[in-house]
Amino acid sequence: MSGVRVVEVAQFTFVPAAGAVMADWGADVIKVEHARTGDAQRGLMKVFGLDAISKGSSFHPMMEGPNRGKRSIGLALEKAEARELLYEIVRTSDVFLTNFLPEARQKLGIDLEDIRKINPDIIYVRGSGFGPSGPESNKGGFDSTGFWARGGSGAQINESTEFFLDQPTGAYGDSIGGMTIAGGIAAALFKRATTGETSVVDVSLLSVGAWTTQFSVNMALMVGGPVPSRPPRKYGSASNPLTGPYQTSDGRWIMLAMLQPGRYWADFMTAAGRSDLATDERFDTGEKVLANAAEASDVVAELFATKTYAEMTAALESQEGQWAAVQNTWEVGNDISLRANGMVAKVEDAEGVERELIANPVQFDMTPVSITRAPQFAEHTDDIVRELGHDDERLIELKLLNAIT
Repeated sequence: MSGVRVVEVAQFTFVPAAGAVMADWGADVIKVEHARTGDAQRGLMKVFGLDAISKGSSFHPMMEGPNRGKRSIGLALEKAEARELLYEIVRTSDVFLTNFLPEARQKLGIDLEDIRKINPDIIYVRGSGFGPSGPESNKGGFDSTGFWARGGSGAQINESTEFFLDQPTGAYGDSIGGMTIAGGIAAALFKRATTGETSVVDVSLLSVGAWTTQFSVNMALMVGGPVPSRPPRKYGSASNPLTGPYQTSDGRWIMLAMLQPGRYWADFMTAAGRSDLATDERFDTGEKVLANAAEASDVVAELFATKTYAEMTAALESQEGQWAAVQNTWEVGNDISLRANGMVAKVEDAEGVERELIANPVQFDMTPVSITRAPQFAEHTDDIVRELGHDDERLIELKLLNAIT
């Protein structure tokens, strides 16, 4: 994306994450923040009960993830002078990216017609809660509402639970949605390059949520009613003993996904030190394993319960079937394959301390992405205004008018 300029008027994670992916891919992304308040996400000081910023540091993971690689300019868009600066940036940009609601876009002069009047060829991109059409086009949303609740995941995961299970982490749907938007932008840029025609790109949290649950939703549309969620499992599977979660003696979980039990049963049992079960007459053919699946699952669960996590993973490494450890967040950050493929990227924070961030999942030519930190609030205002051709006298004048920071 080198040579592509993106101007982003957005907050939180959903749409800014798309800008971060574009920056990862080489685009010049200019993040427009309000001249006084900045991106509201900067104000989140506690996350999951933890301090979001380390003492004595400016490194804020919730800002770094969706904003790395960008430049920040502080503009008070309610002021005509600030809007004129924005329009100057728009004139030299390829993509305009926003998650502001329609009323706010109209009030601030950043709606489709306003931006296209300045740059008819710009690709205009909107991220929303529930889409640009219909009765909820003016309704705001976060991923907990549009993606998780309305998109079907919340019901599917909570049908049989006593307490409501929320998304497994903050900005879960936002991050998936941001990647989706980046893909849409790439397609729109390709269309413009090959046909000369520009596009309006729309992605909603609801549409992303429905896309992720489409397997069950499509089934529901076929059968004419809701599809039941997967029943909670103590371990294993009612139909295939070599699929599903099993717990080791030290309380860790391992997920098996051997969809052909007849192929893997003997190899699995031999590797786990139970060759007697490999030839047990109850399970000595694939048909018998499936016919006695409940009993076989009990056997596998008992086997796991006799071994520690380390012992079981070592045994599984020596056999052919598919499986994975159920990893916590620290283990994911240190995953051997993520690191071997450059999917954990190093970045230097504003204080010069080396940090690490998860890279976006797309890699080109087997080359790990090189990233820079997220900008501090309005860090590049002066540089960007000067790039637009304004001298220091005008800079000071705009600051005195509170149009910029």
